[in-house]
Amino acid sequence: MRNVFGVDVGGSGIKGAPVDLERGDLAQERHKVLTPQPATPDAVAGRVAEVVSHFGWSGPVGITFPGVITANTVRTAANVAKKWVGVDAARLLGDRLGGLPVTVVNDADAAGVAEMRFGAGKGRKGTVILLTFGTGIGSAVFNDGHLVPNTELGHLELHGHEAEKHASTKVKEDEDLSWSHWARRVHKYLAHVEMLFSPELFIIGGGVSRKADKFLPLIEGIKGAKGLKGVDGTGGFDSIASIKAEIVPAQLQNNAGIVGAAMVAAGR
Repeated sequence: MRNVFGVDVGGSGIKGAPVDLERGDLAQERHKVLTPQPATPDAVAGRVAEVVSHFGWSGPVGITFPGVITANTVRTAANVAKKWVGVDAARLLGDRLGGLPVTVVNDADAAGVAEMRFGAGKGRKGTVILLTFGTGIGSAVFNDGHLVPNTELGHLELHGHEAEKHASTKVKEDEDLSWSHWARRVHKYLAHVEMLFSPELFIIGGGVSRKADKFLPLIEGIKGAKGLKGVDGTGGFDSIASIKAEIVPAQLQNNAGIVGAAMVAAGR
């Protein structure tokens, strides 16, 4: 099977398209709708159906979810309605899609699978961590190409703060942070993750990856400033540790979740 449909469910938008599994790219231009607020199971399922029906699709569908997924069942729901917890998402979404075969996967895990096969992680060994910055911070951890699922490192506590509530792109927008201020927050978060996992490579994904030129050079600049100290007004986060890992933007950018969802649905 060459094409499978992928849907990426996020805290602010739901987007999808048929995916060419041989090329690791969208087979058609993606269709996007806004995530309903509140993002309840029935409301989200309706928007997913809207995306899929836009293409008249009638085959397998892979769908990402911003939370822990085990055996297609939702275990956590940080950035959508708590009513999702305990829901068999594959059954719910499959019913709404008229009985189409549905596979559900953690959103960052899906993006990571795509980046490791077709993008910035292709051929990389050792520990690779993809981090998606958006409404929250998602994570996908790989060792020698093998995924450790549902890591959810955006919820790590760092100096009394939940990381994604300090360094997500939503926080950047909500607090009107400059690129340099936000880059410093991201750097501190990356340094903390590196301390825990010692990766060889960080891949920065999510919608902000399209603007990598705005912040990655700033992070690299902080990496090179040995012994740099500073206070950013958060009541903590006042020291800047060094980072040894390579840091690169996701090559599939914000389409990685769609591609990865389709790959997982196809068993790739």
